[in-house]
Amino acid sequence: MAKNARKWAAPAYLFLCLLLGGSAQGVWANMTLQLMGLGLIAWSATVGPVRDASREQRQLFGLVLLGLALIAIQLVPLPPGVWEHVGGRGPVVQGYRVLGIPAPWLPLSLTPYDTLSSLLALIPGLAILCMIARFDCQPRLLVLALLGGTLAGVLLGALQLSSPDPETSSWYLYGVSNFGAATGFFANANHMADLLVITLPFLAVVLAQTKGGAQRRSAVLVSIAAAGLVILVGLALNRSLAGYGLAVPVLVASATIAFRTVRRQNRWIVPVAAVLSLAAVAWLATTPVGSGASLRTSASVSAQSRQDILKTSLKAMGHFMPFGSGVGSFERAYALYEDRDGLDPTTYVNHAHDDYAEIVVETGVPGMVALALFLAWWGRTSWAKWRAGDRDPYGAAAVVASAAMLLHSLVDFPLRTAALSACFAMCLALMTRSRPPAKRDRSQLWTTRHVVIG
Repeated sequence: MAKNARKWAAPAYLFLCLLLGGSAQGVWANMTLQLMGLGLIAWSATVGPVRDASREQRQLFGLVLLGLALIAIQLVPLPPGVWEHVGGRGPVVQGYRVLGIPAPWLPLSLTPYDTLSSLLALIPGLAILCMIARFDCQPRLLVLALLGGTLAGVLLGALQLSSPDPETSSWYLYGVSNFGAATGFFANANHMADLLVITLPFLAVVLAQTKGGAQRRSAVLVSIAAAGLVILVGLALNRSLAGYGLAVPVLVASATIAFRTVRRQNRWIVPVAAVLSLAAVAWLATTPVGSGASLRTSASVSAQSRQDILKTSLKAMGHFMPFGSGVGSFERAYALYEDRDGLDPTTYVNHAHDDYAEIVVETGVPGMVALALFLAWWGRTSWAKWRAGDRDPYGAAAVVASAAMLLHSLVDFPLRTAALSACFAMCLALMTRSRPPAKRDRSQLWTTRHVVIG
């Protein structure tokens, strides 16, 4: 019983994340996921690992601890003589002087409560990472949970579009959403598009591993074709430019997983997929924020140009160097440097639409170092997994899916939802699993028999 519970824990929790973790607007749903995640992390810590941790796995958990330490340090109170001289704290110092109040001890983070909330938001992804690392979690069950959540989202998206008036439809789960587009369990159509896109390489794994008789293979192929068609229909209903742009390189890369002959005979496919990915990101960077779907309100952005948002973010980044404004403080830090003449009281910028820039604004040089270390680790691990893709197709699919999310993070913030952060954690965990041992010929294990004549 306990073994079955461990086997199903990660897939079940991943499925719940896909249903409940589609937006920060779902306060109670996210709180439920976080409380469950804490319990699952504690459970995984009390259970002995099924297999020894790989080197990549140990390195990944080291990077996780580094990131958690960076956030924790930002919450440590410092004396006025220290924090007053940190970049970007001038307005805070001036405020205390105007009020005639002695400056108190304060942490590096300008918004410590938001920093704590951001720390709690990491729990779902950490829970997935810990469970896959510690439990005997079968990758096919994770794929089943991912596919189930994706297809359920497409079904909900179809119901959303069937409403005569999307803005008053009860099928949309959040008050601020891309009304008129199939967002599924998300508030943002681009984030639903990410889920649809990252499911494709895992479908390719199922296709590559289809074995058995002709009847069984035919049944599996029909099921995969049906699921793939539903996902493509979901992308059409979703109407996200990000989904269209990322789907092409992901499909190309997925073909190399599904068909080994394509992978072995056409080495040009990987460079082509990389070029298509970069082209897609460059194209998305030139599109207006919120394009591809109509917002009920523009309450998520105060500027339609990603370039304008990035330009202001870079200004804030320079002023808050070297330690940043604090994790979770971007919205308030950005507001200090907005163009006052172009402000609209009904709109605001809540994210940089470039997660890498937002991380540097909030964490400064330490965050830049941690981010560079992670990307270096991801690049090295991805290359190793991709080269071993014939032996570990799940690892190769995880490389493709995580690459799509990292690329999209250049022009958006997909990993700031519990649903996609859980998917990303699943990909990282699959990339760090030990390679399955090569199958040996059973005849090699037979006892040698000698014939004695005489």
